[in-house]
Amino acid sequence: MDLDTARQELEEFIPHVKNISDSSIRKMAGRDLARFKQFKKQGIAVKFGRFTQKENNQIRKNVEDFLSITGIDSAEKLLFTWRYPEDKETIHRLKAEHHFCEKISEGIPRPWRLIYYRARKIFDPNNYKGRYTKEEKEKLKKYHTMHGNDWKKISELMSRSSLSVAMKFSEIKSAINYGPWTNEEIQKLKSAVKEVLKRKLEREGAGSVSSVEQSGQDLWVDREKLCQQLPWTEIETRVGSRYWRQCKQKWHSILTKKMSKGQQLHKGIKELEDKIALIKRLNETNVEDANEVNWEELSNALGGVPRTYVQAKFYRLKLYCVPFWQKKTFPEIIDFLVEHKLPEFEEKL
Repeated sequence: MDLDTARQELEEFIPHVKNISDSSIRKMAGRDLARFKQFKKQGIAVKFGRFTQKENNQIRKNVEDFLSITGIDSAEKLLFTWRYPEDKETIHRLKAEHHFCEKISEGIPRPWRLIYYRARKIFDPNNYKGRYTKEEKEKLKKYHTMHGNDWKKISELMSRSSLSVAMKFSEIKSAINYGPWTNEEIQKLKSAVKEVLKRKLEREGAGSVSSVEQSGQDLWVDREKLCQQLPWTEIETRVGSRYWRQCKQKWHSILTKKMSKGQQLHKGIKELEDKIALIKRLNETNVEDANEVNWEELSNALGGVPRTYVQAKFYRLKLYCVPFWQKKTFPEIIDFLVEHKLPEFEEKL
């Protein structure tokens, strides 16, 4: 299949396919397209976002089945083969012979690459080593001076995952302000978000960007683009005085205030109305996992606030209202809220 045809067929399943590189498109055409079409026949949509517990369990089963078939003695050898140079050739041969890409993806309607990364996160023993010590932070700084952003090399030296060392370095690389945001910092944040959105629109071929900029007006974009995933480490660099997670939280708080037209969302009658509506809507979803909830749809039902506001409100509900919520399934949490808290909130309202 030629590249243009592959991209066109994948667009049915992946809306943002225009932003994906040619090499990734070729891989997806081989590894994913047939799977996506099969899922479509079954009435199952391709998914993105956080993995559900059911999907995590399926990944574990797929990996264990593949180990059983091939005789490879550990998931770490299978997924981090470079750590075992003496077995590298044999493992690569077994992967090819037994169709590793297809086997690890069985039963999961997601792009293969995302399933593979999730499997590596689940099975990497370096992911579960707790907080960084002072000595580790100093080592991380030293290794970054020596190797730059070669996180794979640094992860090997520190016996931590690549994601872990990259995110920790982002956190400690400069002095971070933990106090209230100044007006100057807020303006830097808004400018940084505007720049990355402008670049994204230009990359997607939005011809109106240049004319809007030339007219001196603000940049107009769809609400969904304001709420979707942004390159927060780049935004962190542009702001200069805040950690990426702080930038993300502050941006979402700005959106919440703007989208709610300045209402006091956390007080009084409005808060009760939102709690009641959220519990009822979640009860109507009839899903088995919080990651299966359409949070965007819920955010629209609650007045068009960002989905992060709705997710945070649900988190606070289960944290403060549901005893031992960590040991309960998602349906059990919703059932408790409906049975015990909903009548209380309605009476209070």
